[in-house]
Amino acid sequence: MTSLHTALLQSSGRPGDVAHNLRVIEDAARAAAATGAGLLACPELFLTGYAIGGDVHRLAETADGDSAQAIGKIAAEHGIAVLYGYPERAAQDEPDSTAVYNSAQLIGPTGERLANYRKTHLFGCFEQEWFTPGERAVVQAELAGLRIGLLICYDVEFPENVRAHALAGTDLLLVPTAQMHPFQFVAESVIPVRAFENQMYVAYVNRVGAEGEFEFVGLSCLAGPDGVVRTRAGRGEELVRADVDPAFLKESRADNPYLHDRRPELYGPLT
Repeated sequence: MTSLHTALLQSSGRPGDVAHNLRVIEDAARAAAATGAGLLACPELFLTGYAIGGDVHRLAETADGDSAQAIGKIAAEHGIAVLYGYPERAAQDEPDSTAVYNSAQLIGPTGERLANYRKTHLFGCFEQEWFTPGERAVVQAELAGLRIGLLICYDVEFPENVRAHALAGTDLLLVPTAQMHPFQFVAESVIPVRAFENQMYVAYVNRVGAEGEFEFVGLSCLAGPDGVVRTRAGRGEELVRADVDPAFLKESRADNPYLHDRRPELYGPLT
């Protein structure tokens, strides 16, 4: 099984300008594909911007909306899977058709929609005001022989979330994020630990720079199951790349007994 060359787009695009941000995704997809990447991951709410207040609801789209179709065309043209964050408007046939979710969608390299995840743990007053929390903890898709899992930002800071993915067989956990000052220790320390303790690759792709009341810190990274960071962005806009190696993952899981040595019968008080 060959490695999946993975690109992380560290950028905030242009908040409030969906057309511009689609062009940024297209440019990044073209550049990543030219280096042999099979996957491009973009940050949380990249499609619209993060600190846009009421425009969250104005710019929200359904999972199969115009932007999903546009990104499907981009993915198919360049033969690369694309993960992007966006505000998702609930479908008309859902119980609460007025709900808006902080979502991430994975589009396959032939343009098909592979998986859509709604953020389950909303961070701070801003997100809690504008979004409805999702209710499905583990969302996965198959890509290039790997089981891909999705979380968003704050979700990954809850160890139960990542462990649930480990137990469900996730090989590569994609985490689009809007991680801000002064919490950069999450990117620097928590992400490599999550990868190690759960024996998976974790790709954490962040926004960057000032936006409204927030200052996003960058530091996007891809960490391996040995806890070693394969690539790390700085504090500016950047496209970084690294390999997700299924052979190394298999060897690491054979050598590391964390998941095998669990005693679930002792963990009842956790829930």
